[in-house]
Amino acid sequence: MNKLSDLTVGYSARINSAKNIRFIDGVKNLVVIQNLSNESIPDFGSSVTVIEQKLSGVTKSRNAVLENTDTKYLLFGDDDIIFNSDSISKVLDYFESNPLISMVLTQAVDENGKLRKPYPKKSHALTLTNSAKAATYEMFIRVAAIKQNGIRFDENFGAGAQNYLGDEYIFIADGIRSGLKGMFLPIVVSTHPTNSSGNFRNTRSDLKVRAAVFKRVFGIWSPVMRLLFLIKPPVKKFGFRNSFLFIIGK
Repeated sequence: MNKLSDLTVGYSARINSAKNIRFIDGVKNLVVIQNLSNESIPDFGSSVTVIEQKLSGVTKSRNAVLENTDTKYLLFGDDDIIFNSDSISKVLDYFESNPLISMVLTQAVDENGKLRKPYPKKSHALTLTNSAKAATYEMFIRVAAIKQNGIRFDENFGAGAQNYLGDEYIFIADGIRSGLKGMFLPIVVSTHPTNSSGNFRNTRSDLKVRAAVFKRVFGIWSPVMRLLFLIKPPVKKFGFRNSFLFIIGK
């Protein structure tokens, strides 16, 4: 059986909303707070480890969480997430039974209990072509394997960076390319509000950033992968001009 004490839940928080975090009993709770305005840090009590950053960009917070985690497993959280302890235990049981798995993606629901996206119905291995919709609060990692392979969040991507999407996908892709194995499990672990910076809004800016994500993951093959992304059912309708610019990465 797993122990919740083997898990760190690492939260990335803004100073003005950090007080809203709903911590989980039995795990190690770690909070990285970005405090550019030098405001007072909330007192979470001695059971919560707090790291203050004078930086902006969520991937910088994620990397600080990773660097300061000393438990076997890590789950990423934000200040607006509610986690389910029973579901977390199921994921930890899976890790314990599958020591070759280093990354696990799970499911999330919105505030109305509706799945936040059309998740697959069954478990499957993570690949470069099926992990692009990953959200950080769905991600568990085996900490030692990630650190040993030097996997970090690319700080050129993610909320607060010019390329404000795709940091989770790049993290997983880097793990897969380094030889690590991951799985998707159809287990609802978290509740997250409907509005999210990762939502696809079909704007010109979104397409440009996602084109950059494809280039980061696939390199010279990125135009081909962008085309396949567009024509994969359901076919994306971005208009001819935007579709062409997306394919060539402009």
